[in-house]
Formats: sequence, structure tokens, C-alpha cells
Amino acid sequence: MTLPILHHCEGARSFRCLWAAEEAGFDVELRVWPFPPRVFAKHFKDINPLGTIPAWEEAGHLLTESAAICQRIAQGTSLELQPNEADYLPWLNWLHRSDATLTFPLTIVLRYTRLEPEERKLPQAVEDYKVFFLGRARTIEEALSDGRDWLVGGRFTIADICVGYAVHLAAGFGFDKDLGPATQNWYARLKARNGFKRAVAREVANRPQGGPRAPV
Repeated sequence: MTLPILHHCEGARSFRCLWAAEEAGFDVELRVWPFPPRVFAKHFKDINPLGTIPAWEEAGHLLTESAAICQRIAQGTSLELQPNEADYLPWLNWLHRSDATLTFPLTIVLRYTRLEPEERKLPQAVEDYKVFFLGRARTIEEALSDGRDWLVGGRFTIADICVGYAVHLAAGFGFDKDLGPATQNWYARLKARNGFKRAVAREVANRPQGGPRAPV
């Protein structure tokens, strides 16, 4: 049986998918690229014409959205919520919020702190989008303020993985210290999970030669 292929860059949002696979015990063929591959490995566009990470190849299909890949990995495991569970709709909302609302502003920070040449860096944009992220991250604090350990469903799910990656990326810029105490404690629980640690170890063990890694 041919394994699905996960194309990944160390520290990039494809980490969600690798982490989900480790938590689910889902076997994948991991291919790690220098970041961003469209710059440092131009032939990557032969695989994903968008040039973006992640890319997931399975049964003749290509998936390029990290939350969608996490949903695919979570099927049939405790990492997903079923439509008959009370928190199913909030679970769906967290999956999409993780990228559209929480990760997006951090990509602007990444661009104007680390990817652009010095003369094109924009400190004002960085500050504006830091504030943008922190404002929207209050929803995480609100969700955890009742003392729960995980976002929804009374258990660890891919909602925690997808949103947790956004906080993990923010930590790469030092923004985690500005988050609420419940969010910081939740992030510490995430990093303490064996699945998280295995994912980090696996990406390091497969680190490519040449080109930088993403900022986390």
C-alpha cells in the first residue's frame, strides 16, 4: 500500500499535519523541504503549482490546506468530533479560525521581519498585525477561562493542534508572553504531549541541506 506523502518545511504550518499524524498514529511518507521551497527548491512547483506548504499527495489527489489535511488524518480517531457531539460546530469553527483568523496575521509578521530584504521590512505592519493577532487570540483565552484543558469536546482534538500551531508560530516571534494565562498554560500542555515532541524530532531528523527553515 502506498503511503500518503506529506511535503513539509520545518516550523511551517505543515507542522499541524505532521503533529496530527503523530498523534493519530497515521503513517505518512515525510518529505522535508527548505523554506520557502518555491525559492530554494523551485522544482517543488512540479508537485504543488501554488508553491505552498503543506502539500499532501494521496490517491491521485493533492491537498494544500493544513486544516483540511488534519481533518483527513483525524478521521475515525478521537481527534475529530462527530456531528452528533455537542461541540461539533464550535470544533469546525476552530479549525477554520486557526488559519483564516489566527495564522494569517502572523504570516504578515513573518514576511516583514524575516523574508523581505532589510530595505523592504515594515516595522509598522509588524506591530499592526501583532495587535491584530493578539486581539483575535483573546477568543482562545475566553474558551479556556472555565478551567477546561482543551478547546472543545472535553478532549484533545485537531482543533487544539490547528489553533495550537498559530500560538506556536506566535511564540517564534516572542508574542506568546502577551497571551492570557489560560492560553499560556494550554500551550505548555500542548508542547508536553508526546505527539508534539515526536513531530519536532521527526522534522529535525529529516532536515534538508540548504535554505533556511521557517521561524518557529
